[in-house]
Amino acid sequence: MSRSTTKSRPKRTRQRAKPTTRAELPENHAGEISAILDHKFKDRSLLDRAFTHASALSGANRGLASNQRLEFLGDRVLGLVIAERLFSRRTQEREGDLAPRLNRLVNKRACAEAARHMKLGQYLIMSPNEVSSGGRDRDSTLGDLCEAVIGALYLDTGITKTRKFIERAFGPQFEAMTADSKDPKSRLQEWAQGSGQALPKYETISRSGPDHNPTFVVEVRVGSGLTAEGTAKSKQDAEREAAETLLLNVKARNEH
Repeated sequence: MSRSTTKSRPKRTRQRAKPTTRAELPENHAGEISAILDHKFKDRSLLDRAFTHASALSGANRGLASNQRLEFLGDRVLGLVIAERLFSRRTQEREGDLAPRLNRLVNKRACAEAARHMKLGQYLIMSPNEVSSGGRDRDSTLGDLCEAVIGALYLDTGITKTRKFIERAFGPQFEAMTADSKDPKSRLQEWAQGSGQALPKYETISRSGPDHNPTFVVEVRVGSGLTAEGTAKSKQDAEREAAETLLLNVKARNEH
């Protein structure tokens, strides 16, 4: 009687997906972006990185390969260009008048509006989940993108062409800025008093990031229950952005 033998099946090895450590724009997108920016990048990797959201990457270096570092640089370059513009064009205004104007233009909401004006959000490289949750039109994401593009332009071409991009991207906001130079917190307080409401209250929702580069999220609330949030590198600037956002929300509601 012969002994039956069974052949052992080879063990299946599960292949692990390699971490995505770098993302690249499609060539047609890179060309369209270059036309919008009026600049063809010498260092193509800067362009790819500026449009790479962290959600599109995996692995330990996702923070290095996404647009986060460029955002850090672009924020500083933007502040310099806007401050220079205000200084040279508003020669009769004091520092106390210039500072609120600067704060109204150098924040995430203003940067997001600039990105929308230039139609940059459609080219963001991000995860499907981030796209489906509305990431392409989120103020924080678009604000980061705008700052990252500014940082990338500055590294690739210098300050002159970067300044020209900022002038175009923020053009509508420059034109819309009224002669009223009051701090948005003061304007919100005046509006609340004029409409018979309690004075605005500000609450710090969160503080994140390292001590040398923190990010504050502040919520402002008025007596009628209206609220708005502001995000900035300092608590005071976050409060100003929250006040400005609430004022814009009130204006939009009254127009409808």
